[in-house]
Amino acid sequence: MKLNELTSFLESIAPLAFQEEYDNSGLIVGRADQEIKSALISLDCTEAVVDEAISKGCQLIISHHPIVFKGLKKFNGKNYVERVVMKAIKHDIALYAIHTNYDNVFEGVNKALAEQIGLTQLQILSPKPAIFKKLITYCPIEQAETVRQAIFRAGAGEVGNYTECSFNTQGTGTFKAAAGANPFVGKIGERHKENEVRIEAVYTVDREAALVQQLIETHPYEEVPYELFSLDNPNREIGSGMLGELPEAQNELDFLQMLKKQLGCAVIRHTELRAKKIKRVALCGGSGSFLLPQALRVGADIFITADYKYHEFFDADGQIIIADVGHYESEQFTQKLLFETISKKFPNFALHLTEQNTNPVKYLT
Repeated sequence: MKLNELTSFLESIAPLAFQEEYDNSGLIVGRADQEIKSALISLDCTEAVVDEAISKGCQLIISHHPIVFKGLKKFNGKNYVERVVMKAIKHDIALYAIHTNYDNVFEGVNKALAEQIGLTQLQILSPKPAIFKKLITYCPIEQAETVRQAIFRAGAGEVGNYTECSFNTQGTGTFKAAAGANPFVGKIGERHKENEVRIEAVYTVDREAALVQQLIETHPYEEVPYELFSLDNPNREIGSGMLGELPEAQNELDFLQMLKKQLGCAVIRHTELRAKKIKRVALCGGSGSFLLPQALRVGADIFITADYKYHEFFDADGQIIIADVGHYESEQFTQKLLFETISKKFPNFALHLTEQNTNPVKYLT
């Protein structure tokens, strides 16, 4: 199949608009119309992973972490990033990253981690703001329903378990067509009054381009009037981290031992135990120290994440246990999740899980 058939699917479950500003998710190397017959899934895209893709005849590597985070000015092979990109291009292997956009969707990285340790009643720990926007347009009353249906098809008007939500107000619009115009109603050089409907509908940012295109193609006016506004309403299905509960409260040490086993950790760095049962668990795959205030706010007993610095452990302040399980360890289940999700959509596509352990951190035990 064409590469963009697979990447379009990935971006339907984890839209690029949901990635963080610093991120570089999406197609990093390759052509959208490239023919692909098989793909390799990995947490990181290393030289060893590219070599594995070559040996398995894969035309695509799907990794969680992008190999390129910032601009490359030269390709001399002086570092691993340049060497990976050069080797991929030489062997016509596309590189695709699905990073913080996959972190920020409910059915993504953090849910995979939460399910691995048996949490239930899952919810996003820190819903992402500025995901919702509002479209306002004006059109003649007789064409209003056609326009409404068009923007609904493009994804506008979806709020929670409701669809086709809109607000409509009738009023009078005025305009005067200048020479060269081709007005739908009215005459050149004369001010025209038209009974119009003001249509308002919310949408998520990932649908904006398709929504505006659908509006312009459907609206009867030569110059389509519309306004786009950002909303502060958080989206409970999009955001950072995950919150859940254990079926039964556990002793702190028992829970940490279970966590170590389920994640295959060589070691877990944690703050002082509080002599309390653990029931409510907050977590964030990867570097999640920025979410500690949210974990405290929701009354979590423990916060599981990675990449904690020495002084940041003091921020627990006896109110919560911080457990640093390791970056790779907290995100390793992303690979299996991607494999299962893609296989379900494309059951006849040749998909491989990497045999490489790309964790750059080693432990002396």
